[in-house]
Amino acid sequence: MEDKKTTLEVIGPSVEDAIESGLDQLGLPRDAVDVEVLDQGQSGFLGIGNRQVRVRLTLINHEAEEEKAAPVQEKVAQTDFEDPDDLDDLEIAKRKAKDIVEHLLESMRIQAGVAARILEPEDDRDHPMVLIEVTGKDLSILIGRRAETLNSLQYITSLVLNQQVGHWVPLMIDVQGYRFRRERQLRQLARRLADQVIQTGRKQVLEPMPANERRLIHLELRYHPFVTTESVGEEPNRRTTIILKPKE
Repeated sequence: MEDKKTTLEVIGPSVEDAIESGLDQLGLPRDAVDVEVLDQGQSGFLGIGNRQVRVRLTLINHEAEEEKAAPVQEKVAQTDFEDPDDLDDLEIAKRKAKDIVEHLLESMRIQAGVAARILEPEDDRDHPMVLIEVTGKDLSILIGRRAETLNSLQYITSLVLNQQVGHWVPLMIDVQGYRFRRERQLRQLARRLADQVIQTGRKQVLEPMPANERRLIHLELRYHPFVTTESVGEEPNRRTTIILKPKE
């Protein structure tokens, strides 16, 4: 099999911010990618002439995941789509992702409904995303502790999908609305802890979270007038810290 490398280039105010943003877009843990710093960036005088950091994340092909993905790839390759000339790349990727998840669930002998749709970006720094929604009875086995099983399912699906279409596709898998409930909880938590930081003047350190959940905290507070956020520590114990902005 030809060795295709899936890569993503990301910019950010710092190397760590760029890496974290890329991991969230890929839906992968830190040890699933190789990181290459393409541009260290530059700080301009009084903010003029700033250049952001640019990094390249390359997906590491783990043999175990490839072995799991191989039978799924073979089955998905046999799926017939409508005339591809009538579909754009993201629509094709959406349909392929749905088929991949359906075949994975079939291999796991789990009965569930699978639907796919495209999420539009929140702002000009985001990308359109393929969302796969899995619904059914008693699907907690697909979520697991701290969503570890769900993240693994998303990782394997991303691996197969990226190899099928030949490029990186933003993808998120949700089971029984878990991710959206979790997102609402995290955004509420971020606002509540920000209020505590303002009232007490003391920083708040959250529990260890995966990159996609830490990003939600950063996004919720990125335009807050009085607090800012930063991530500290090493995976899998990396945490988000909420602190007061320095007085100007």
